[in-house]
Amino acid sequence: GAHRPRGCSISTNAMSDARPKKRSLTLQGHRTSVSLEEPFWRAFLKIAQSEGKTINGLATEIDDARLGSSGLATAIRLYVLAWLQTQIDPTQLPSTSERNRYDDELDTPRSPD
Repeated sequence: GAHRPRGCSISTNAMSDARPKKRSLTLQGHRTSVSLEEPFWRAFLKIAQSEGKTINGLATEIDDARLGSSGLATAIRLYVLAWLQTQIDPTQLPSTSERNRYDDELDTPRSPD
């Protein structure tokens, strides 16, 4: 089977939530729909609650801060990932704009050192 880090309790049952689910959001008065896998929706809701924000409010912040051509669903997934990574290492708490700058850096080809 696949190697899992020691102490990791994630099971293959997590894959049963892999099909994206579409939900409606309101961003600055405009309705839009976003498709995310259920674990991302659950994490996104918990993050919004922990930050004292609504899902629509946090989605609006993410939408306003995203750069380039990535879609809102991708931007939300990356936000959730970055937020969860701060739970592993709380000293690495990037702001939304910093996360977008990192995204830009990843898109920029690097010359060999």
